[in-house]
Amino acid sequence: MALLLRTLARQGVCLSRPCFAQSVFYRHAAPMGTTAKDEMNKFWAKNSKLNRPMSPHLTIYKWSVPMVMSITFRGTGVGLSGAISAFALAALVLPESYPYYLDLIHSLSVGPYLIGLAKFGLAFPVSFHTYNGIRHLCWDLGKGFRIPEVYRTGYTVIGLSIITSLALAYL
Repeated sequence: MALLLRTLARQGVCLSRPCFAQSVFYRHAAPMGTTAKDEMNKFWAKNSKLNRPMSPHLTIYKWSVPMVMSITFRGTGVGLSGAISAFALAALVLPESYPYYLDLIHSLSVGPYLIGLAKFGLAFPVSFHTYNGIRHLCWDLGKGFRIPEVYRTGYTVIGLSIITSLALAYL
């Protein structure tokens, strides 16, 4: 169908007299009068004429606790979603059962410190995302928006996350 319409348009059939295809396909089309470079130049000329500042780069900003916690909250959410999806897919696809892979990990003889570090690495994103999610639920209720409260609850979430992760890692 697309090849037929393209052929008719190239031969000028639809251009010589109004037809259905022209009224349907070209009714809402905008003319291609400028290129992206022209649009970009107009944008910068307008901004410089109006004395608008250029948006600062990330290196300009002073990093703060709320900023880092927001980025970490999003990162742990994406990471946890990906990890849960990967483990679920692995459970469906891998041929052996769970005890086989657990024995395989025990046979690696990696030592208690590395196992504890791995447990902490798994427990921290879960605990941080949980505690920070509770913090966000409190914000949804309209509580804790003052700057000192934002910092205090941020440090509380970090502290509770570390304590909970250490407790889970040493179980």
